[in-house]
Amino acid sequence: MDKNFYITTPIYYPSAKPHMGHAYSSIIADFFARFKSIDDFDVYFLTGTDEHGLKIQRSAEKAGKEPQEFCDEISKTFRDLSKTLNLSNTDFIRTTEERHKKTVQYLWSKLEKNDDIYLSNYSGWYSVSDEAFYNEDEIEEINGNKIAITSKSPVEWIEEESFFFRLSKWEKPLLEFYESNPDFISPVSRKNEVISFVKSGLKDLSVSRKTFSWGIPVPNKKDHIIYVWLDALTNYLSALNYPDTKNTLFNKFWPASIHLIGKDILRFHAVYWPAFLLAANVTLPKKVYGHGWILSGDEKMSKSKGNILDPLEIIEKYGLDSLRYYLIKEVSFGNDGNISQERLENCINSDLANNYGNLCQRVVAFTIKNCEGKIPSKIKFLEDDLKILNKYKKNLDNIRSKIDEQNINFYIDYIVSSLFEANKYFNDQEPWKKKNDQLRLNTIVYTTLEIVRKISFLIYPIIPETSLKALKIFNILEPNIKLETLSNNEYIQKGNIINKIDILFKKIEKNND
Repeated sequence: MDKNFYITTPIYYPSAKPHMGHAYSSIIADFFARFKSIDDFDVYFLTGTDEHGLKIQRSAEKAGKEPQEFCDEISKTFRDLSKTLNLSNTDFIRTTEERHKKTVQYLWSKLEKNDDIYLSNYSGWYSVSDEAFYNEDEIEEINGNKIAITSKSPVEWIEEESFFFRLSKWEKPLLEFYESNPDFISPVSRKNEVISFVKSGLKDLSVSRKTFSWGIPVPNKKDHIIYVWLDALTNYLSALNYPDTKNTLFNKFWPASIHLIGKDILRFHAVYWPAFLLAANVTLPKKVYGHGWILSGDEKMSKSKGNILDPLEIIEKYGLDSLRYYLIKEVSFGNDGNISQERLENCINSDLANNYGNLCQRVVAFTIKNCEGKIPSKIKFLEDDLKILNKYKKNLDNIRSKIDEQNINFYIDYIVSSLFEANKYFNDQEPWKKKNDQLRLNTIVYTTLEIVRKISFLIYPIIPETSLKALKIFNILEPNIKLETLSNNEYIQKGNIINKIDILFKKIEKNND
């Protein structure tokens, strides 16, 4: 079995500071990366910044800075956000790095050599904000201004000499690939959208620009700049040192296991990117997943609308793990979602403070008081104990399968129900009434402690920092979190001293006025 896992976020466009949408993509990618890591996969997790294009050049000019200086500053905010979000990313790539430029120019040369690129003239509508070309049927006029229907971004008419990629040539091969690889695009609604777009007919794609200079020059044609999306998408290869195909990274991790993206850039990843790769004779990634947007009210967040939600402000007020848990639980993966202060506070109070944090505190306090602060040595499992313990062993393969299907909703529901069952077990078994039956009391304590360990392992990809705090009860460190041990009902070491832990989540006091 292939135990390598390569996951990527979209590389973020640093024309402005990060917002909640960036945080969401990164947190979801980190969830998958951490899950695979504790399931003993060798994980390569890539994120980074896309730093070329007219939009960046204009933003730099507006700020009175050189484009590279502007990118250095803004890219740093995204790198800092990765640390703030406690991401486990392996690499952070910037498209202004030499390693990336070399890969892009190599890929271009390969496409040109294969006769998939030719020189002509372009005239049509272009959105600087989206760095995307639009057909006539994809734009509308509002108050005398032309805008893209999907993104609502303004478009402008451009006419210039341009290199074109023979996208039309790959229409049939793409449709054949989608048919033979039905899981390539997820969720299903996105796949249907892509197939419908390709079936409507593909036109050759303009892949160079002459009217600005901030980008990677076309080899042997320095007055042309490589189209920003051909440039940006190639980061998934350049991070693995392509075209050095003998390189350990490329051989080990390509094709990518999953490109995790927002639904607004689906066409670039599910149509243009596979077409580029097919033309270059490079294996296609295994999956492109287009998740929904984090909305501000009912609208997608954007700088122009002034409705950006700052993840740093929410983290400062409620804590990082609270935000991570909320986004994973309350946003149905694949669909749009929004931030609600009331629902966030309910998540913290109900799931995190009561069901998880309080369970950990209760069982530790009871063990210290009634078992000399040690994991009981003498135990005898009864049917009630084995029923709740065996649930994890029986569902382990199913959990893995659901993660491979990107079914985060199943995963979080499983954890919530497990927490409910764990609290119910401890309450129903009433160990405080078993002080005359030390063997039974010991078994209830041992079982509950073992459930706390199992749940803490499962919840680690969602709230890693808090999970590790809970696992201090058992002196379990991060490298020892292994999913496989969930099938072992006597994992925690009998006779070991357990540790007190601080309150994991403070309840939010509600104003009832």
